[in-house]
Amino acid sequence: MSARARIRSGDPDVFRELFDDHARSIYNHGFRLTGAWSVAEDVVSLTFLEAWRLRERVDVDGEAGSLRPWLLGIATNVARNVRRAARRHAGALARLPPPEVVPDFAEEVVGRLRDRERLAQVRTALAALRQPEREVVALCVWSGLDYAEAAAALGVPVGTVRSRLSRARGKLRKLVTAGKLQPSGEIREPAVSRGQIPVDRTIAVRFAQEKAR
Repeated sequence: MSARARIRSGDPDVFRELFDDHARSIYNHGFRLTGAWSVAEDVVSLTFLEAWRLRERVDVDGEAGSLRPWLLGIATNVARNVRRAARRHAGALARLPPPEVVPDFAEEVVGRLRDRERLAQVRTALAALRQPEREVVALCVWSGLDYAEAAAALGVPVGTVRSRLSRARGKLRKLVTAGKLQPSGEIREPAVSRGQIPVDRTIAVRFAQEKAR
C-alpha cells in the first residue's frame, strides 16, 4: 500500500514517519508566521493533529508528490487561528486591572541569545507585511515551495501568489533601503541545533492511541 493510501486509512506508523520527516520544517514555518518559537510549538502540535483529522482528504492520485505542501498549507491555517486567538487573549488581558510590578528576568535571558539580531530582523520583516504577504514569503522564500505548490497550500490561484509575493518583495526592498534589514534580503531565523525542537514524536503516538479507541 502506498504512503498516501496508508495515511488515508489512518495507519499510525506512516504518521510517525510523516512527523519525523516534516516536524522541523513545520516548526520553522510556524516561527516565520508568528515570530515566536513558543507559538511555533503549538503550530507543530496542532498541524499534525489537524492532518490526522483531515487524512481522508489526501489525494491518492498524486503518488509521486511530496506531502510537505499539504502540511504547510495546514500549518498556515493553524498559524492564522493561533494568531487570532492570541489577539483575543491580549484584548481580554488589556481589560483587566494592571498586575503588580515584579522584577522581569526575561531581558536577561534574551540577552544570552547569540541570534537576537537575526530574530529582530525576522520580526521587522514580519511586521512590515500583511498576513497574506507574510504567508507567501514564508512558503515561497523560506520554505522553498514553487508558485503552484504555494497556491495549492493556500487554496488561491497562482496569480494571487505571484502578486502577493511581488508586493511583499517591494516592501522588504524599502526596509533594506532604509537600513532596517540586511542588504542580502536573506532573512533567516536563528539556527536550531539538532534536537532543539521542543515538540517530539509523542504527538505522532497520539494517532495510534486515538485509533485504538
